[in-house]
Amino acid sequence: MTYIALGEHNLCDEHICCAISDKKCAQGYQLKKDWLGQQFASGYQFIKLDERAKVFIEFGPAEAGWAPVVAPRHLLVNCFWVSGKYKGQGHGKALLAKAVEAAEQAGADGLVTIAGARKMPFLSDGKWFKQQGFEVCDGSPDGIELLRLGVGGVGGSVSFSESVQKGTGLSGEGLVAYYSNRCPFTDHHVTQNLKEAAQRRGLPLKIVHLDTMEKAQSAPTPATIFSLYWSGRFVTTDLSVCMDSRFDKIMQKALNEKVSIEAV
Repeated sequence: MTYIALGEHNLCDEHICCAISDKKCAQGYQLKKDWLGQQFASGYQFIKLDERAKVFIEFGPAEAGWAPVVAPRHLLVNCFWVSGKYKGQGHGKALLAKAVEAAEQAGADGLVTIAGARKMPFLSDGKWFKQQGFEVCDGSPDGIELLRLGVGGVGGSVSFSESVQKGTGLSGEGLVAYYSNRCPFTDHHVTQNLKEAAQRRGLPLKIVHLDTMEKAQSAPTPATIFSLYWSGRFVTTDLSVCMDSRFDKIMQKALNEKVSIEAV
């Protein structure tokens, strides 16, 4: 198994795996590359299989992470994906080992990652991480957990930021979508599809673009790739809710309502 580490020297020439063939998200793909290029200076790493495949891991110092976590001397594991025919071949463990090795070399106390207490789209697979030795250190009111793995038996205190526990900025009526350019899919689906879906239903929509590290670190949601709220209530991290054909079903299921969202 051969893996490639992306950096300033090869970022322009290498694909970033997750949006290989989605032409609708071409702009978002470039925005993700631009975002990556800005993170390398802080020690961010993107390691992928040397294939045209969705097999990769991203991680970097939690102090410079684009998420509301307090985890000094830890590396924050962000996107981590092994898909399709590449599952079951040991890639997940091999890539996680790369992050553990990087933590050891950096003298870090451990790794942290953000996952759903149950499986949630665009978040790490918490069950798998727990099987690898990660433990729950904190949780949000929305059912999102902060997991930690110590390196070399070293302990450490980590938590979500105060903004998560207080739900800072979540009051008010209507839809509120938080997103960042950490994912190549978000720009198109949030700024175009979700806007159109909300307009068709006459629903108020506020879009919060987490376009700086400071905004991401003070966000009320740990899921800074994408989170959708309705009148202050968490709805989903599933970006497909932005699609007109999926909007009503996901909203109704998430909010446990018996009436369609058009009647709200």
